[in-house]
Amino acid sequence: MRPSLTALLLLSAALLLGQPAAANDSMAALDTGGLVLERSAEVEMAREHLRVSPAQIAVDYVFRNRTDRDITARVAFPMPDVTGSMDFMVAVPREDANLLGFSVTQDGKPLQPQLEARAFAGKEEITAALTEHKVPLQPFGEATEKALAAVPDAVAADWEQRGIIGIDEYDAGQGWQRDRVPLWRLASAWHWQTIFPAGRQVAVAHRYTPSLGGSAGITFMDPDGKPYPEGMADYRKRYCMDDAFIAAVGKRLAEGKRQWAEQWISYVLGTGGNWAGGRIGDFTLEVDKGSPDALVSFCADGVEKTGETTFRVHKTDFAPPPRLDVLIIRPLD
Repeated sequence: MRPSLTALLLLSAALLLGQPAAANDSMAALDTGGLVLERSAEVEMAREHLRVSPAQIAVDYVFRNRTDRDITARVAFPMPDVTGSMDFMVAVPREDANLLGFSVTQDGKPLQPQLEARAFAGKEEITAALTEHKVPLQPFGEATEKALAAVPDAVAADWEQRGIIGIDEYDAGQGWQRDRVPLWRLASAWHWQTIFPAGRQVAVAHRYTPSLGGSAGITFMDPDGKPYPEGMADYRKRYCMDDAFIAAVGKRLAEGKRQWAEQWISYVLGTGGNWAGGRIGDFTLEVDKGSPDALVSFCADGVEKTGETTFRVHKTDFAPPPRLDVLIIRPLD
């Protein structure tokens, strides 16, 4: 019997702590995190090396079985929920079932994880209904748009009444149009069964493309570099922006020589607390801002600059906070 999606997602209570609200001309980011396991006093996370950049999330783990017996367990990578909307788009790197291009290896050998995916409209599961009419479970993308357009009118009317889809009505200069817009929520998780040998360490690595949120301009300052009080307070708290960072952004805006935009990367760190002891023995975080001209801010103590675009944090016996939010201010040209 395959594990239920509910059981897999319960491995990481409160994994998804919400996604940033969409601003004008913005793309919403999806929270993503690490591997989870049912809480256990048997398998600990001895080491985690997390590398975060706009191009890739790369995580290398070392797990240790504390016992004198082999442990067979199911490990999961819960995907962030993806919900359709009439108002904004979500930054999804790919349109196929593997939205983030997730891959995983154990002790250097590729694993073939299974994907458990379900679609919901409110509390109603609609996976079978979408599948019956050949509509992808992924709410966003050209394939979903085309498949919805092909759904019979009677079915579409029923789906609209049940909150599965909405109707976007507009005139783009070619007469009145009515487009069917997905409103359902996709919940999914990659998972696999593995063995943690008695008294031994196991190296697991996974890679994926982050969901990059962003805005076409700077949302917490006006074009002259003067702060918007509400936005500034939220950004100071979320990204731990200090006075020097704020001054640097303001200076660039006031100069008016280049156009600047925001990028947001969200990562759920709290999954590291699901392993034995609730702490990570040795933790390293590397953040790469991508461009030498970019500015970056995130909440962490003991940050070291290690290269033209890279920053490093190292901790031992680390109790991970719930999440990491990274703000990158990058030039558009």
